Amino acid sequence: MELFDRISVLAGQVREVTHLPGGLTNRNYRVRTASGLDVVVRHSSPETGLLGVDRDAEHLNSRAAAQAGVGAPVIDYVPDANVLVVQFLPGRTYGDGDVAENLPRIGQALRRLHAGPSFVGRFDMVALQRRYRDIVTDRGFDLPTGYAGYAPHAARMAAALAAHPEPLVPCHNDLLAANFLDDGGPIRIIDYEYSGMNEPSFEVGNLIAEARLGRDALAELCAAYYGSDDAALVARAELWGTMARYGWTLWGMIQHATSSLDFDFWEWAMVKYDAARQVFDDTERFEGLCAQVAGR
Repeated sequence: MELFDRISVLAGQVREVTHLPGGLTNRNYRVRTASGLDVVVRHSSPETGLLGVDRDAEHLNSRAAAQAGVGAPVIDYVPDANVLVVQFLPGRTYGDGDVAENLPRIGQALRRLHAGPSFVGRFDMVALQRRYRDIVTDRGFDLPTGYAGYAPHAARMAAALAAHPEPLVPCHNDLLAANFLDDGGPIRIIDYEYSGMNEPSFEVGNLIAEARLGRDALAELCAAYYGSDDAALVARAELWGTMARYGWTLWGMIQHATSSLDFDFWEWAMVKYDAARQVFDDTERFEGLCAQVAGR
């Protein structure tokens, strides 16, 4: 392929190419050469600017994650071709059930990542949700029924979370189950598109939300990560998980309107939205979470 000839470490070599499944904003290929090179080529769409992806930051943060012993070593970066090349790491990717079964080990992986070199950029889901909202509104994209009516809930969460912020650490911020790699040793984490400095409680809460696990799993991960399942810590992570679901819903709406991938982004977004609404619509519990987090 012409694309691989634009990558210095692959140009002019005999290559074995395998398309890897997954990837909602990029296409991933495992490429092996006769000289023994074994890499993953991540070819991203130039359309992802609307989604807030900074490819230069992704490159730098991928290098930092590799230094922390969590991410894959970076082999090459070709920005004018929208390509990042990382070393292929053996191991199996997770499903949601695997996340539930490996929360203590995942907590250890998060601690390694968060203690590593600082990341470039700041990831702020409150600001990102507002940016996505403006894009959807300005461009006339579809919204789920009633979405705008929950804006006061989002503001209430933002105010509660801002009352006592945690110190920022280098976070992945998009921990889908498929972004974990397990070869039996320490768990590795891949795909740093949305990486940036953030609160660890967002990482914890968003991870549990993405895997569609419950409060018991959230408490277990808090205990594994923080060394405590203190109720206020768990509440903070749950509130961030709810904010994430509300924000990622709009990510799905933008992809639904613009992406050329054969994927049902509407249904993907509705799963997020319905989970957020369950929290919002339980008024007593929602207000209790906000009060607990704001009063910490």
